[in-house]
Amino acid sequence: MKKRFYSLLPIFFLLSLMSFPEREAFSQEGKSFLWKVQSGASTVYLLGSIHFLKKENYPLSQKIESAFEKSDVLVVEANVQDQGKMNTQTIMEKALYPPNESIADHLSHETYEFLKGEASKLGLPLEVINQQRPWFLSIVLDAMELMKLGYDPSYGVDNYFLSKATGRKKILELESLDEQLHLLSNLSEKDQELLLTLSLKDLQNADQEANKLVQAWKTGDTSGMEAVITKSLKEDPKLVPIYGKLIYERNRRMVSKIEGYLKGNGTYFVVVGAGHLIGEKGIVETLGKKGFRVEQF
Repeated sequence: MKKRFYSLLPIFFLLSLMSFPEREAFSQEGKSFLWKVQSGASTVYLLGSIHFLKKENYPLSQKIESAFEKSDVLVVEANVQDQGKMNTQTIMEKALYPPNESIADHLSHETYEFLKGEASKLGLPLEVINQQRPWFLSIVLDAMELMKLGYDPSYGVDNYFLSKATGRKKILELESLDEQLHLLSNLSEKDQELLLTLSLKDLQNADQEANKLVQAWKTGDTSGMEAVITKSLKEDPKLVPIYGKLIYERNRRMVSKIEGYLKGNGTYFVVVGAGHLIGEKGIVETLGKKGFRVEQF
């Protein structure tokens, strides 16, 4: 699942338009994917999110819940529960080919044959996959495999806190659904095929990779999280430019907004894909380099 599992897009909002082995709850104390950043009269809590989890993965750590309760504002990548911001027609136009086109017209023969085989295993009819553009199909395949393994987007971390904040706290966005949709749908055909190929390869060991990611997230293991996420980049350097567009460029824009919160007043609880927080170009290290005091909980 790698990067799409933690961040590319809050996948469940797209899936809603189309229609792990047991683990102990995350209530034990120790390191978590939560950081506290302070500056003057402002405090920002940064929580790394995973968009698919299980009911059994709750309750979350008391430290996380306490940070949320102390906060005046919830900040998410995009408010996926605000249905009024979703233009279904626009999304479908960007996600699907017109009737006279097929994904087969836009992929190499090798990739298309690979796709047919994996889609068959998931029970996806050929006429369905032929309609979808590669970037969208990549998300659909990842999500279907995760759901087959028992994960559920309704238990995603951002979804959980959006539900808790509604009617209680102000909700802000670091991005928007439109921005995320534009980013993915405007990838070149070459990049979309690379993204789809990676998804198809990831299906082979999805359970193992998801387990590693969840365990790293649960224990606040940033090195472990980074090792899983960057594995694909080391194996296929052609993915580096795509990763730059989908992660590093967005990190810079998110940091700019978070700096704005830190220059003001109040307490903000920022929930963002866990992959955005890690590494030298991640949000946590970037804020530290800018002189902010950052502490992992």
